[in-house]
Amino acid sequence: MAKAASGEIELLLEMIDDAFGGKAWHGPNLRGILRGLTAAEASARPAGVRHSIAELVIHCGYWKYAVRRRLRGDKRGSFPFKGSNWFVLPDSLDDKTWRSILKLLDSEHAGLRAAVAEVAPRRLGIRLPGSEVRYRKLIHGIASHDVYHAGQIRLLKAMLARG
Repeated sequence: MAKAASGEIELLLEMIDDAFGGKAWHGPNLRGILRGLTAAEASARPAGVRHSIAELVIHCGYWKYAVRRRLRGDKRGSFPFKGSNWFVLPDSLDDKTWRSILKLLDSEHAGLRAAVAEVAPRRLGIRLPGSEVRYRKLIHGIASHDVYHAGQIRLLKAMLARG
């Protein structure tokens, strides 16, 4: 039984890695869809779209941070941007800022991955403290979150190309 549960942690790690940067069957993963984007493209709002690609990227980084915190029981307060969920950026980003946003996403993914690897397999089926969500569902959810926003970003890139 312990080996099967440990195998489930490995499967969950594979899911979050595939959704983020691994080879996925569904098309570009989150990190792949961002490859080659310029700061100008990342900060553009084609056709008055509510969030820019850069804002979506920070949002994804934030939720990796939030899930990591919940898995470990850490306190709030260490995310580099003030607020939660959605962060408003200037209408124009420079290359340095865009690179720092991508670096933040990579760093938050690494932290999330480490937190998932630390979860005791026996905890996967129990609820997180103060929540109705089970550990397993939270980890599944963050993988799906990356796939969802990769799709949004793909659409935004297509809108930019038609521009």
